[in-house]
Amino acid sequence: MGNGRGVRWSWTARRSAPGSRTTRLELFYDLVFVFAFLSVTTLTASALTPVNLYRFLLVLALLWWSWTGFARMGNAFRADQGLLPLVGVVTVAATFLLVLSTPSAFANRGGWLPGPLVFAGCYFVIRTAQLTVFAWADRADPVRRRGLRMRFLAPTVATVLLFIAGTLPGRLPQERAAVWLQLALWTLALLVEYLTGMILGRQWWVVLSAGHWAERHALIVLVALGESIIALGLGPKRGLPLTGPVVVAALLGVVIVAALWWAYFDTLAFALEQALHQARDPAARLRLARTAYTFLHLPMIGGTILYALGLKDLLAEATSPATPTWGPPLGVFWAGILFGGIGLYLLSLAACWWLAERRVRIPLLVTVLALVAAVPAVALLHELNALVVLAVLTGAGVIWETRSEDGHRRRVRELALEEQIAAEAEQSRWRRGHL
Repeated sequence: MGNGRGVRWSWTARRSAPGSRTTRLELFYDLVFVFAFLSVTTLTASALTPVNLYRFLLVLALLWWSWTGFARMGNAFRADQGLLPLVGVVTVAATFLLVLSTPSAFANRGGWLPGPLVFAGCYFVIRTAQLTVFAWADRADPVRRRGLRMRFLAPTVATVLLFIAGTLPGRLPQERAAVWLQLALWTLALLVEYLTGMILGRQWWVVLSAGHWAERHALIVLVALGESIIALGLGPKRGLPLTGPVVVAALLGVVIVAALWWAYFDTLAFALEQALHQARDPAARLRLARTAYTFLHLPMIGGTILYALGLKDLLAEATSPATPTWGPPLGVFWAGILFGGIGLYLLSLAACWWLAERRVRIPLLVTVLALVAAVPAVALLHELNALVVLAVLTGAGVIWETRSEDGHRRRVRELALEEQIAAEAEQSRWRRGHL
């Protein structure tokens, strides 16, 4: 029986391997992002205006960049070995505090500590903790050490900009000018982080395990889809009475989420991972990993959460005794959020298909155009009737996409199943010899 001989415990970061997969500790990391997505959605839904909607997108982009740091760290090093669990707990705690301080990130609401300082400080802890792991591991490599200062400079500049932006309300005589300057500083902070990551990524951003990278991003898509289910189940704070409109809205909401799941996980998730495995050249793998996953999965996540945001408001209206049975007219603003969120998700899928296999997904693109074209018309419909239209368009588009695969879907899925069976056989062989 195996007793662990030959494997020495080390407090240093242990490099990952090309065949590594997601660890249970990384799943623990993602729990805080379930809370983050839900909290940001609930906070935005409480007072949704165009300005607050943009703030929501800014916070989401910041959370996404923090999460990608987790993904890169777990891809390069074994997240459950050495000091990595301690680094993970510290960053999870900082992320949790960051989410708690989000309501005070744009304007201090009082309390023991100023909200903008807590928010910016937590973000700095998250980013520097992740970068420190890479810096410690690369300390003996002169090539990788060259961009070390720039790596730490970007989160430092972003943190300062976030803190300054949070202190602007009340300091400028004109509130409108303070709001716009604040949004500009937040946008600049994000540009600093994202652009620096793109420029320096060629030196230190290496996707060692394609399987791990694909699995981590698939799991965070599941987290976002789960947030839609949670938003559907919780609804308004006072609960959901079992009325006809509520039952219809719940069923339609689940149908739409199921269609979104199918559109990503049925074939595309496998096709993307296979394309990443086939990219043997490090530069080609980097381009695919960075563009298809880091950048295109962000609008995918954003579209899903926008849909959840629209669902929360729709259910609040549907359960209110002051509104008609099937809800008031949806309105252009909320129609844009609901239909635009689904359209953004499907458009991201089409872009991922193109990057992975250079295949133009006509059904997805037509569905996106139909969703956009339907906004002016559904804005005049009662809310639940508009949800029916959304479910029909989304479901029809995903069914059309699936039926038009012309054998490609079967080949992709068979290849994924063969890989899974081979991996399971190898694991069984090892266990027979060691356990």
